[in-house]
Amino acid sequence: MHCPIARSLERVGDWWNMLIVRDALHGLTKFEQFQKSLAISPNVLAKRLADLVDCGVLERQLYSEHPPRHEYLLTERGLDLRGVLLTLLAWGNKHFAPDGVSVRVMDSSSGRIAHPIVVDRATGKPLDPATTQFVPGPAATESVRRRLDHAAQQQPLVLRRARRRKPNSAASHA
Repeated sequence: MHCPIARSLERVGDWWNMLIVRDALHGLTKFEQFQKSLAISPNVLAKRLADLVDCGVLERQLYSEHPPRHEYLLTERGLDLRGVLLTLLAWGNKHFAPDGVSVRVMDSSSGRIAHPIVVDRATGKPLDPATTQFVPGPAATESVRRRLDHAAQQQPLVLRRARRRKPNSAASHA
């Protein structure tokens, strides 16, 4: 696939995989810890852990020789998923929290609740749909270029439609 979103989802898009990464970010490393946290069958967990190791999100390290036991540690690639999960958490809190927010992000030094957004690393400015767009990269295929050209033409229409919609009532809970 030539789309970076599709390629990424191919590797980590399974919801079990993302929950395993979430738990690894919370400090879980052992098979039994993941199994208890997720209430997942051992064969499904073993497959998902193997997939995450194969794609370089986790690394498997021996921590006991007798009996042989391994733990699963996040790689740099795995740690980079933290921002994706923070953004997904914020989106879920805004749109899918009918009973209120169950998990928030806190700034450890100030104790203040943080509100994750996506920003440009160079400028620190939020990546607002009204001021940004997807453009082809150097490796873009002709089909990717056509899709992005079409998207650029449709963007004003999409933004107008989005602005006409009433805000979701769950947004007030975020």
